[in-house]
Amino acid sequence: MRQLFFLLLLCTCISCLVTHDLHHKDYPLNGDWVPIQQEMAGKILPMMAMGDQKLTLKDTSYTLVAESVDKGSVHYANGKMDIYGRDGVNAGKHFMAIYKLENEQLTVCYNLMGDGYPPSYDTKQHPMYFRSVFKRAPK
Repeated sequence: MRQLFFLLLLCTCISCLVTHDLHHKDYPLNGDWVPIQQEMAGKILPMMAMGDQKLTLKDTSYTLVAESVDKGSVHYANGKMDIYGRDGVNAGKHFMAIYKLENEQLTVCYNLMGDGYPPSYDTKQHPMYFRSVFKRAPK
């Protein structure tokens, strides 16, 4: 009986590990992110403008803490993101963005007009493009 219990416990633990690994592969951006650089219309924003901002991605949900709290859904694949605001100042809005994850830094370039994905991470000629570079927040 004791062996059966430990075998069941071992199977459960292995199952949880495998599920976590598969889940991480499906949503590699999950976690807390803090901005280290932001740019709009070709101008780098001062560090103090970032304050205590934090972006949390959890599967298909996001929470952005800045001057206020925004929540919604995010869908991403193949370097493109669709962001739908649900709560906060961006409720009801749809933003389109491109992203890349390199060396534990997440770079996102948002089209704040929501009328198409930015063709690149360059914001100079685009006053409604906003680029943010994030690093993972310490746990």
